[in-house]
Amino acid sequence: MRESEKPPSTGALTLAELAPLGEIVVLDGLSGRDGTNRSRSGHQQISATTDQEAVLAWLARFADSANTLANSRHEAERLLLWSVAERAKPLSSLSHEDLLMYRRFLSNPQPAERWVMAPGRKASRRSPDWRPFAGPLSEASTRQAMTVLNSLFSWLVEAGYLAGNPLSLSKRRGKAPKPRVTRFLETDLWEVVRGTILAMPQETPRQRAVYARARWLFSIFFLGGLRISEVVGNRMGDFYMRSNHKSGEQRWWLEVLGKGDKQRMVPATTELMVELMAYRRALELPELPQPGEPSPLVFPVAWRRSSHPAPVWPEPMTRSAVHGILKEVFAAAADRWLKEGRSQEQANKLSAASAHWLRHTAGSNLANDIDLRHVRDTLGHTTLSTTNIYVHGEDDARHDAVNASHRISW
Repeated sequence: MRESEKPPSTGALTLAELAPLGEIVVLDGLSGRDGTNRSRSGHQQISATTDQEAVLAWLARFADSANTLANSRHEAERLLLWSVAERAKPLSSLSHEDLLMYRRFLSNPQPAERWVMAPGRKASRRSPDWRPFAGPLSEASTRQAMTVLNSLFSWLVEAGYLAGNPLSLSKRRGKAPKPRVTRFLETDLWEVVRGTILAMPQETPRQRAVYARARWLFSIFFLGGLRISEVVGNRMGDFYMRSNHKSGEQRWWLEVLGKGDKQRMVPATTELMVELMAYRRALELPELPQPGEPSPLVFPVAWRRSSHPAPVWPEPMTRSAVHGILKEVFAAAADRWLKEGRSQEQANKLSAASAHWLRHTAGSNLANDIDLRHVRDTLGHTTLSTTNIYVHGEDDARHDAVNASHRISW
């Protein structure tokens, strides 16, 4: 943005005043009470009087979906902060031109000291070091951000809070290209991630605990194809055995409560069960969980089993904590990649990877070798019925196929 395009800074947030959504304090003139795009029809259907209250009302719709809530909050929060800190306008006064500027801002959030998190461990949202961005957004991430914001503006218009949607004037896209998964790790990148974990130090008890947890985390994300919300939201007791309806052979499954409160059965392959047993041995627990055991799928490193016969189970780790563990491993893998004299572009891809990349990597690996119906049901893209013998037969075929073809090979 040229200097002449910048709005006056009077009333805008300072660096120290940037705060997460729900804690933003602004002058009344920037609250949105008198926003130029506020509806005057008298038919408002929400009780919000400020932009912040209106955004929170929109977010309340996603209370039953942790992933959607987190993503939607993230995008709304960034726009609200940018609106008052950079444009000195309430969100309800933003014009079409403002949103075009914001789209450009996403690809290069400046000044970086105000907007971008320092490299290294992610700061807590209540930390003074917290910033809304980890870095510039890719074109794909920018499109996704604007899609979320378009949904926000459309809903606020429908709710009678705004008079119009400033994003509705954006260029309509032509025929959409076929969906293409790009956020996954090709074989060579996946191999360097595995090598990074295997090379982790194991000299002290803490180092061994860190290694065991990292290895288990990557195993369950990849072999189970789980979402991060499913890893933190399900329990060890969700592993169970069921007989093959033809041979009577006992197979392990993991029952997952996933997105949209839908339950599905994930084949617990032989390799996944071996990794589970190794992880539980590292925790000094029995190798196999008891039915209904309430322990989390992933334990804090500091947890130690008490001498009491019944362990006191820890609280599940947060999404943010699990995300941080994964990002540390991916960052170390990127360093390893560069030290081997390989390309910066692929190192950047490793640095950008996350839990969802592991899920896409699992799906891509599965789709290479087995029936896509098995991939669909394992990843939970549709509801899986387990109430009749025909579906049991489909499940058993899927278990055989996943067990034979989907391996991590530590």
